[in-house]
Amino acid sequence: MTTHARTQAPADASRHSARRSEPPVVTTRGLTKRYGDRLAVDAVDLTVRRGEVYGFLGPNGAGKTTTLRMLLGLVRPTAGTARVLDRLPGEAGAVARVGALVEGPGFYPYLSGRDNLRVLARYQALPASAVDAALERVDLAGRGRDAFRSYSLGMKQRLGVAAAMLGDPELLILDEPTNGLDPGGMAEMRALIVDLARQGQTVLLSSHLLGEVQEISDRVGVISGGRLLAESTVAELRGGRGLFVHAEPGVQALDVATRLAGDGAVHAVDGGLRLDVDPARAPDVAHALVTAGVDVHEIRPLERSLEDVFFELTTSPATPASTQED
Repeated sequence: MTTHARTQAPADASRHSARRSEPPVVTTRGLTKRYGDRLAVDAVDLTVRRGEVYGFLGPNGAGKTTTLRMLLGLVRPTAGTARVLDRLPGEAGAVARVGALVEGPGFYPYLSGRDNLRVLARYQALPASAVDAALERVDLAGRGRDAFRSYSLGMKQRLGVAAAMLGDPELLILDEPTNGLDPGGMAEMRALIVDLARQGQTVLLSSHLLGEVQEISDRVGVISGGRLLAESTVAELRGGRGLFVHAEPGVQALDVATRLAGDGAVHAVDGGLRLDVDPARAPDVAHALVTAGVDVHEIRPLERSLEDVFFELTTSPATPASTQED
């Protein structure tokens, strides 16, 4: 898969700050979907900004795919509103500027990968060169002549992403784009998504792979039981950082740590202590412990992963039970 940038933390604060004043690419207010007496999506308010990678997280049955389908105009909401590129979902002016891969790719099995894309390109009045460029970007140029039915799950997923990219849409909505890919393919897909955002496209990414989302997303929304529980940058959602200290004797180490960090800022965890202090204070903490005659076995920065936050949010007793409709 050819990309211009390797995967790295979401970047360019200047790029995002410059675009923050622009109108959002996606907004929903009170977006709700019922299927009979089952509430699939419950009054969701989300905002996707231009040029960012937005990670949409939730357990199976949380309402992710139903939300995405409403944004694409494939499902009519029961209540609430949505705007996509300042238009109603499904309007011609929005559809032409959005590329999507939702609930797996659907292609003609007897046609080659290239011919499947040519059919789509013809509908969009795009030249054949657009098809070749899309195949190249997802590393399928060498298999473009093969029938779609011969593709592995990962190759089918790549072709689906290539189809979504045709015409360089302003917004890409990708539902589990790394499904079926091996570790190398997953890394290349992450790099491609980062590259697309760097070039100015906006990516709304639904995934259950939390490490993947943490690595490439600028902001995330967490949904469970149809309700949006949190929406923030990854850093803000992960919260404050701290230090992990393993030192002996433990009672003396606890006393020193409490004097340094203050009451309520020291917690016993995993056979050691967690100090709710800036990790930059590690040298001071180590010096104080050693000076007090405490043996320091380990001291390292400690911060919550996105996975930690996700499970805290989605397993809270206040979280509604997941619906069966995703």
